[in-house]
Amino acid sequence: MSRLRQLLQANAARRAEHAADAALTLRLARLRVWQATRLRLTYADLAAQPRYAAAVAYFVEELYGGAELAPRDRDLQRAAGALERLLPRSALSTLEKAIELELQTQALDAALAAALPDDTPLDRTRYAQAYRHSASRLARSEQLVAIVALGRSLEQLVRKPGLGLLLRLTRTAARSAGLGALQGLLERGYTAFRATGNGEEFLATVLARESQLLERLYQGDAGALEGIAP
Repeated sequence: MSRLRQLLQANAARRAEHAADAALTLRLARLRVWQATRLRLTYADLAAQPRYAAAVAYFVEELYGGAELAPRDRDLQRAAGALERLLPRSALSTLEKAIELELQTQALDAALAAALPDDTPLDRTRYAQAYRHSASRLARSEQLVAIVALGRSLEQLVRKPGLGLLLRLTRTAARSAGLGALQGLLERGYTAFRATGNGEEFLATVLARESQLLERLYQGDAGALEGIAP
């Protein structure tokens, strides 16, 4: 079995495991809405710039999990190998990074959600406490490294001549093979990073802000969320 299909199976299995726990499902839904709002507030200045708007939306809505993910799981059941025949290795590697990041995020979110108090409004102080106690600093740092690695992989794809055309040409074939959601994830990421003009500038900003926030939260500074979280 290919690396891509292994990742997709593991990701679908983890999501199914979480969905089987009704209480965890509710906690995760509340947490993800809160964290997505935090990300939008943190990067509102970038989202207001036309060159970065699509990249911010891509990371918040698609990679973080705001988009509907069930179609991607159904894609796996149909014919994941078809996409491997349609796309070059560089594009498949980027897609693998996206699924690896989703796996990491699912695990960290589940641990964080479980650490939150029941039936209590989620605020900055409670989030900061759960963030510190639910995962190691190393695990959070690895997630951030994976985010930046995915972004750089997308940036490299933008530099490959003809790849944008190839992604458009494979759109119909991917849908016919039942892999439209996967192909769309890759194509939208390509389009978003192409619009930046220089994805490294965007990624440097993300790395700096998230690294600083991570360090302050692990130091017990809930004030780190002031102005960038609900």
